[in-house]
Amino acid sequence: MPHSTPLISTIVAGLVLAFILGAIANRFRMPPLVGYLVAGVLVGPFTPGFVADAELANELSEIGVILLMFGVGLHFSLKDLLSVRAVAIPGAIVQIGGATIMGLGLATLLGWGLGAGLIFGLALSVASTVVLLKALQDRHMVDSERGRIAVGWLIVEDLAMVLALVLIPAIASINGVEGAALHDPFVDFVENIFGIQLDIFGILAVTVVKLAAFVGFMLVVGRRVIPFILHYTAHTGSRELFRLAVLAIALGVAAGAAYLFGVSLALGAFFAGMILSESELSHRAAQESLPLRDAFAVLFFVAVGMLFDPMILVTDPLPVLGTVFIIIFGKSVLAFLIVVAFKRPVGTALTISASLAQIGEFSFILAALGVGLGILPVEGRDLILAGSIISIILNPVIFFVLDMLRPALESRFGRPEVVAAAAERTEPDLVASAPRAVAPEVPQETEPTQVPTGQSDHVIIVGFGRVGSVVGEALLEAKTPFLVVEDAEGRANAARALGIEVVVGNAAASKVLTLANVAEATTVVIAIPNAFEAGQAVEQARKQNAKVLIVARAHSDEEETHLKTLGADVVILGEREIGLGMVDVISRDSKAVAEITASDAVEAVLAPLAAAVAATPRLPSDPNLLAEAIEAAQAEAQHADSGPAEPPALVSAYGEEPDELAEAPAEPDPEAVEAEEIAELEALDAPVEDVPPPVAPTAPDPAVPRPDRPATTPGIPFNPEVPPPVPEAEKA
Repeated sequence: MPHSTPLISTIVAGLVLAFILGAIANRFRMPPLVGYLVAGVLVGPFTPGFVADAELANELSEIGVILLMFGVGLHFSLKDLLSVRAVAIPGAIVQIGGATIMGLGLATLLGWGLGAGLIFGLALSVASTVVLLKALQDRHMVDSERGRIAVGWLIVEDLAMVLALVLIPAIASINGVEGAALHDPFVDFVENIFGIQLDIFGILAVTVVKLAAFVGFMLVVGRRVIPFILHYTAHTGSRELFRLAVLAIALGVAAGAAYLFGVSLALGAFFAGMILSESELSHRAAQESLPLRDAFAVLFFVAVGMLFDPMILVTDPLPVLGTVFIIIFGKSVLAFLIVVAFKRPVGTALTISASLAQIGEFSFILAALGVGLGILPVEGRDLILAGSIISIILNPVIFFVLDMLRPALESRFGRPEVVAAAAERTEPDLVASAPRAVAPEVPQETEPTQVPTGQSDHVIIVGFGRVGSVVGEALLEAKTPFLVVEDAEGRANAARALGIEVVVGNAAASKVLTLANVAEATTVVIAIPNAFEAGQAVEQARKQNAKVLIVARAHSDEEETHLKTLGADVVILGEREIGLGMVDVISRDSKAVAEITASDAVEAVLAPLAAAVAATPRLPSDPNLLAEAIEAAQAEAQHADSGPAEPPALVSAYGEEPDELAEAPAEPDPEAVEAEEIAELEALDAPVEDVPPPVAPTAPDPAVPRPDRPATTPGIPFNPEVPPPVPEAEKA
């Protein structure tokens, strides 16, 4: 290449080798992080071949730590942190003290001084942030009670290490070691302002004030500024800007906390995420930071592997075994006893013990600081690195072993509480045992026994998020028997609040599906969005019940094919259903507009008729009045018997003369005719109730004498009712 590119070479070599070896480790059912660590050893300075830049790899790994702690803070509120303070604060302090004493004892056996022993013990007492969180995330425990205690414990350890990083250079300077350059800038600023030399207690007081100032600044200023920036960016509609804003907040707050307040980058990022967790955009922010977080977390393990010298296993095997023993057994036993002493269940104690049975990034920082100050020998740093890598590799094994030992430990230290109600929490990794008496004033975390559900011919919903909750509410309304498999405590509690039976655990584990009684279920609904985890759940469900109907969700055609290959019967593609729903809305709205238009037209036609009907007088409701009204109307409508009708006068036919005996009809009076018509109209408009009583018929007018001549006599109007003439013979 024309120029040197150590940054690109380090990233490419680290990621490529980490992928290859991580895939191999996963193929042999080992955690992928084992492959990441081995990849770091291969590109490190202690093995032949390509050597990556260890300093660049270490700086890149810090970005992974920042993003990881930022993501944890997004799922962790201040209320959650304060809820576990009664256990996390004293437990972490006692555990740090105990591990430091054990490390000091080993250092004394190796012939080191007091200062070296204290630094060595402190390095062995603090767990790795990345390893602990990854272990909890793989087991879906971050949102659980035990996960909150473990994270709170870790935060207290980080705060203690911040104090240690400030006090160690001060102690070294007092003892005559040249470490002024490693002083905390804030402490130096205070000394220059007041013109005094701070002692140990003064430095400790300034550090505490500095930490309090940082926490206060984040709670007062950060709580307003950080959500405002993210909301403003979200309203721009640019996903690129939103992703950039998330990264800028995480990295910027972490760097500002380190430079201005002297706290660790991880702690600053955690507080930034915790402040942002109160915003409704926290879930989207976590999704946007996830890809970079995972990539840089891999580089963290690669950087750790690069620091390891495999030859120490040959040259100093016994010190290495002693270091590993303190990390894995000493710290675990101490943490277990502390948690049990606080009246917490055995399951919680075992989870915290396994989570803390490793060391990581703060240990490396302390080791480098001790070597730089000339307090810790180089052998001590190598032992810390060896213990870190071995403990990280063995951490998954420790979880497995402690799960196997749980029944015996529960029988020795106490039994969990038995839960008989169907809607109560069901932990998949606990075993049945009798209840133990618990003092009512001591807070307890309920841990039910491993009791399979009693339901059969039921529906199993895996995941109670946005999709699963909709399905669950529909099944509740239809009164269909079902239960929910959920590993997030918040969503599990939401399901229990609706009276739904919940099995807490990961559906990818066969034990969890056994508790849900998949063998006798009719349908399994996989409502989780992660296609890989959903595929594992589909595969396990199909193994336990070959005839069960499995319905899953996907976001692409590839995921749909993947899930169907593993055994899903129906896979619903989210984007496709959204499109079909939009088409249905468009079609339905077009028909609705046409129906509304036709309805308006009909209403316009019927409106006058309706008004006329409303104005029409109603018939009386009394049957007697109704009968009287009908009789009166009939009497009024009868014609008087006045003889034959008189047709209007006709003009004489041509050539005919009018008969002198016939009288010409009189001209009608226009005013009389008009008055008669008005009277008839008023009679029609009058209501039926006002019908006047029947009037007796008047006497008919005298009959007009009938002519005795035919109606065809010239000059006489035609009268059809005139009888034909009678012959003279008949008259006689």
